[in-house]
Amino acid sequence: MKILFLCKKFPYPLKDGESIAVSNLCKELHAMGCELILLSMNTRKHYSDPEALPEDYNYFSEIHTVDIDNSIRPWEALTSLLSGESYHIRRFRSDAFQAKLVDILSNHTFDIVQLETLYLAPYVETIREHSDAKVVMRAHNVEHEIWERITRNTGSNLRKLYLSFLTRQLRQYELDQFPAYDYLITLTERDLKQFVSKGYLNGASAAPIGFDMETYPYKRPAFGKDMSLCFIGSLDWMPNIEGLHWFLKNCWPQVHQRWPGITFHIAGRNTPETLLKLDMPGVVVHGEVPDATAFINQHSVMVVPLFSGSGMRVKIVEGMMMGKVIITTPVGREGIKGKNKQHLLVAEDAAKFVDSIAFCMEQPENALSIGIAGQETAVAQFDSTEAAKKIMDIYMSLLGDDHHAVSELSPPALTP
Repeated sequence: MKILFLCKKFPYPLKDGESIAVSNLCKELHAMGCELILLSMNTRKHYSDPEALPEDYNYFSEIHTVDIDNSIRPWEALTSLLSGESYHIRRFRSDAFQAKLVDILSNHTFDIVQLETLYLAPYVETIREHSDAKVVMRAHNVEHEIWERITRNTGSNLRKLYLSFLTRQLRQYELDQFPAYDYLITLTERDLKQFVSKGYLNGASAAPIGFDMETYPYKRPAFGKDMSLCFIGSLDWMPNIEGLHWFLKNCWPQVHQRWPGITFHIAGRNTPETLLKLDMPGVVVHGEVPDATAFINQHSVMVVPLFSGSGMRVKIVEGMMMGKVIITTPVGREGIKGKNKQHLLVAEDAAKFVDSIAFCMEQPENALSIGIAGQETAVAQFDSTEAAKKIMDIYMSLLGDDHHAVSELSPPALTP
């Protein structure tokens, strides 16, 4: 089976959920015998050198990148508002990317072209013109839902008005694209239900991100009056910044006053200068760390105060894989089967976040049990091989009798 993956940012290094989702799936599909070609935008914001890949990142027979500067420009945002075109989408339209796509489609015959996120939807028409491949959209989020939540949580009336215009345009674009796909894959059952309720009619399934348990070593956490909390995530993603600022303002002063020995460690890609200069007692801002797994494993509790996200939070799953206690919001735990107070701790407001931290400090054995139970449920739900097999089944059903069933495939052993 020959598959073309289109990405809006280069899926390496593995420092964000989107890169992990793409790379882990491609690793498994390659092991199953698929031939994969990658065409990725390489944006200024998330620029990566495709020549600097490790030897074992060998899932693709060809890798193509197109440099794109999709920085936010106020004038373009204004003209998009006036024209009715979604500015969120316009930023990812590129003549150079389209030309490279045409070149690849003209020189290869694909079974599947997979679009990673809505922002590749502008190129569906080009794919149809130059290929008979089935077009699969993997929606990492319900994109307009993220911005609806951000808009609701915005205090400024002028900013709220502006965001509401942008969000309505994005919502209309996302819904208008429904007929364009042969198949829709979501990361969670919840997102699948959201799309169906909004009018999606073509084939669709939910298939989670897969994780390789061997890459997430367990280190027994230490709870008590001197324990450490952590937050890690892309700090150029608005829901992360929004939630982190909320926690620092509404929760951390109470935590520090009650337990001055507890520390809070913050790490993330593209950390803004305002955070790097943050001066709050007990808070350590690390910026981008070289190894996210090692950073998470240095701490006992992961705090994920999300109010505007959608899809599935990869860092939560990574923390669960390593047996950390996760304290998050109802939005944060969406797409994860774990139960509150059994596999993770769910907090709706500042008082419950503080209570959850108190629980970890005052009941260390129970906190340890929650971390272990969370690890077990994460491993069961997010096995990388099983997740890839589910997607392969989807491909097979789309392609019909021309291909063998996935159960007949005998995947070769992965090279260590």
